[in-house]
Amino acid sequence: MTGTATQPAKTEEAQKHSEGIVARTIEQQTAKLPSDIFLWGALGSIGVSLYFELKGNPQKSRFVGQWVSPFLLLGVYNKLVKFAGSDRVND
Repeated sequence: MTGTATQPAKTEEAQKHSEGIVARTIEQQTAKLPSDIFLWGALGSIGVSLYFELKGNPQKSRFVGQWVSPFLLLGVYNKLVKFAGSDRVND
């Protein structure tokens, strides 16, 4: 038995769960950015946070230090969009 009988079902399921125009547009623009930007942003945040901590300003240090996780998460998102694509229907 071949896989042709399940192909329409997969396409129908993909159409039900396809991305909207906003998500597709954001992912197309995000995929244009090199992943290094997010890594350097995270490392820069660590450096600036350390600077503020050493200068005796713990509030600014904590504020900037909290940027590290979002930068790294955006980098992972960027990699996923580049690797897996955004939508199975509109490829």
